[in-house]
Amino acid sequence: MSARAGATPSDPAPRAAARITACPDGPLLVRGDVEILDGEGNPAPRRRSTVALCRCGVSAIKPFCDGSHKAVGFTAP
Repeated sequence: MSARAGATPSDPAPRAAARITACPDGPLLVRGDVEILDGEGNPAPRRRSTVALCRCGVSAIKPFCDGSHKAVGFTAP
């Protein structure tokens, strides 16, 4: 049995390449095989293959975006 590209013997599924997209005046969209860590270095729970990370600093569910950037008028630098 041979492993597929991007897989290890203990994880035979291929891994999707990571891709991060900055939304205009909004969150960072993170797609692919990425582990997200909190401020203490613990893995943040990830329930979807694509997640939105807060850039405005106002989200109540950091590190994830909750749409607060719209209410505060966040503009990306």
